[in-house]
Amino acid sequence: MKKFSTVNWKKKLTPEQYRVLREKGTERAFTGSLLDEKRNGLFVCAACGAELFDSKTKFDSGTGWPSFYDAKKGAVKFHKDDSLGMGRIEVTCAKCGGHLGHVFDDGPKETTGKRFCINSCSLGFKDKR
Repeated sequence: MKKFSTVNWKKKLTPEQYRVLREKGTERAFTGSLLDEKRNGLFVCAACGAELFDSKTKFDSGTGWPSFYDAKKGAVKFHKDDSLGMGRIEVTCAKCGGHLGHVFDDGPKETTGKRFCINSCSLGFKDKR
């Protein structure tokens, strides 16, 4: 795996992607380009291209960010996040460590019960036509 320095990440990513993926930022709700994406395909890490979520696991949570009830096996890592004075679980790309968002226990009960709340700008999309 190719190691990227801060300078390389800044060249590869847009300023918004860098703020979210490398500095653990959050995009504004209801502004992401992939929020309403409904095609059959794969959501990948915008930084390294790793496959993260299958479109079949995407659902409309009404929160303003793309939401998934499951990630591809081994694609993400979980980290305790006590920032903002609340306990949350951060989700990062297992390949490059990029910040993707957070996971919560209020997803669809008929699936995993999880809601992966993911920033659109941390994702790319590969159409499976």
